Amino acid sequence: MINFTSKDRYGFADLLKLVEVLRAPGGCPWDGAQTHLSIRRNFLEEAYEACEGFDLDDPAHMREELGDVLLQVLFHTDIEREAGRFTLDDVCDAECKKLIFRHPALFGGEARSWDEVKKQEKGQTTVTETLDSVAKSLPATWRSEKIQKKAAKCGFAWESAGECLDKLEEETAELRQAISDGADPTEELGDLLFAAVNVAAFLQVDPEDALHKACEKFIRRFGAMESAARQAGRALEELSGEELLSLWAAQKKLEHTGSAEKRTTNT
Repeated sequence: MINFTSKDRYGFADLLKLVEVLRAPGGCPWDGAQTHLSIRRNFLEEAYEACEGFDLDDPAHMREELGDVLLQVLFHTDIEREAGRFTLDDVCDAECKKLIFRHPALFGGEARSWDEVKKQEKGQTTVTETLDSVAKSLPATWRSEKIQKKAAKCGFAWESAGECLDKLEEETAELRQAISDGADPTEELGDLLFAAVNVAAFLQVDPEDALHKACEKFIRRFGAMESAARQAGRALEELSGEELLSLWAAQKKLEHTGSAEKRTTNT
């Protein structure tokens, strides 16, 4: 049995103590064996699940998932405490100092732009250093968006959506050429995706959000397509490629027709 007192209601100190107890000798073998890298994906998954709670505006979901994110923070911090490198108090100290530094006008200093504060904080003296500082662990769409926005601050940006789309077409042509030549398409495909994110950034559209919505639209249309096939007494696996494309086009047309009718009704 571990040394932990049961209560009707727990607080932050209890959660911190519980993490330490679970990871200590005699606690949970799995918890004690974990490293930063072994549960790295867990951290990301919990953060995304918390974001889903925000999207749903579901307080019960948010409370649960924010708790899981907090657990990850305490878990990783306890790994470092055990290694003797830093503690939770060190984390809190550094964060407080960072927040104070980033709000100079509120704490007796002179008002400065956010970019100026960040550059001083990170010791950055060149634009390239600011680009390289964007976290490499970010989703690629977000990382490329942040990099391009930082580059745009020094004037390195297209002046119109048309120019952005021209660049997208240029990269598409280069990808086609690479495929035609039998070359590895990875680099040209990356350039195409980077150019697509540039279009999104220019239009002030979150590329990650846009892609998520495209995923939801695909699932919705695919479901409608499968339902139509079943109503005809067919399974998707039985259909030819041509039949599948025909069903897809039909569902897309129905969706567009429905959207047009809805807009007409609303006006």
